[in-house]
Amino acid sequence: MRAFEHIPLIWRGFSSPYRIALPRTRTIARRALFPVVLCVEIAIPVLGFQLLRLKIGLTDSACPPGIYRMVNRAPSRGDLVLACLPDAIARFGRARGYLLRGRGCGDGIEPVGKRLSALPGDSVEVMRDYIAVNGQRLEHSATLSRDSRGSSIHHVAWGRYTVQPGEVWLFGTKDARSWDSRYFGPVPASSVRAALDPVLTW
Repeated sequence: MRAFEHIPLIWRGFSSPYRIALPRTRTIARRALFPVVLCVEIAIPVLGFQLLRLKIGLTDSACPPGIYRMVNRAPSRGDLVLACLPDAIARFGRARGYLLRGRGCGDGIEPVGKRLSALPGDSVEVMRDYIAVNGQRLEHSATLSRDSRGSSIHHVAWGRYTVQPGEVWLFGTKDARSWDSRYFGPVPASSVRAALDPVLTW
């Protein structure tokens, strides 16, 4: 802040080599105003994102990184959705470093963006090399035995499942390392908070 304590003396279009001090009251006022301006600059985009129901996706397990808008419509199979995982699953993901702390879910852990891949009545086949929904194999759906840190990771038992009423299966099909329903299984349909539409991706 010492750069604000002096200003150049301008005379006939040239900067004088000498400098004059600002009144102390003006210096104090500027220092007091700085945190207010900073807070306003931070608050405006935050409020804008909340009012426009925007979310930033920084991982590419289910979609390209970018800005997405939560939309008011019933999600359908294949939609990108925002979901709050059940508490026990979310806490496990947080402990393993798969999830971060964040706003939007009651447990204080960030929501996830995944594809709503299977709905009640659908058939889900979980195999070592692939996941298939109603006979259609998903991309990048091989199940890993260890995560990117080398820790062993539990997965659902191999086999074929029928999605039960009130349940959904969530998958990330853009990256084989996605932590999703192939590992933690189906989640309550109420976990899905909104469908997501892209605004800007990169």
